[in-house]
Amino acid sequence: MKNMFLTAAVASVALVSCGTVQSLVQNTFPYTANVLVSTGVPADKEVSSTATASNVQTWFGGNNNAKIKDVRISDAKVSVVSPSGGSLNAFKSIKVYVSSSGTGERLIASRSNISTNASSVNLDLENSGFLDEVVKSTGLTVRTVYELKNQTSSDMNIKIALNFSSIPAN
Repeated sequence: MKNMFLTAAVASVALVSCGTVQSLVQNTFPYTANVLVSTGVPADKEVSSTATASNVQTWFGGNNNAKIKDVRISDAKVSVVSPSGGSLNAFKSIKVYVSSSGTGERLIASRSNISTNASSVNLDLENSGFLDEVVKSTGLTVRTVYELKNQTSSDMNIKIALNFSSIPAN
């Protein structure tokens, strides 16, 4: 009986530690931005909206001393927040860029030829390299560029949800 209890305790500790190691080995850090699409935005013209990513700076430490590496974009999604029941059918394309103090702008996600009546869609990821330098610098900025097929009949608020992943630095 004593051996069975000891075996169960050791197995529990092993399982918990494996989960802890897994979460330490790869982390996902979220960022969201809201973009207002006004009724006055013309069709067939690229429009840009910029937001400072303060919550990503909190996750990553906002400096080159953050103990992470191999930062990549792992997920990007755009959703209609308002009007309720709205769709992304008015959009022709959406592109999302990141930059920070001292770094160039990098395209991380995009979607062209959007033809859906859905209220959300996943963006295609641009994983051409690591984003360590960008997200670990100060002043991380996310710029959303969109183009409409036709003008909207009312203001539209969309949410850009990004997830970045990393592994611990040695």
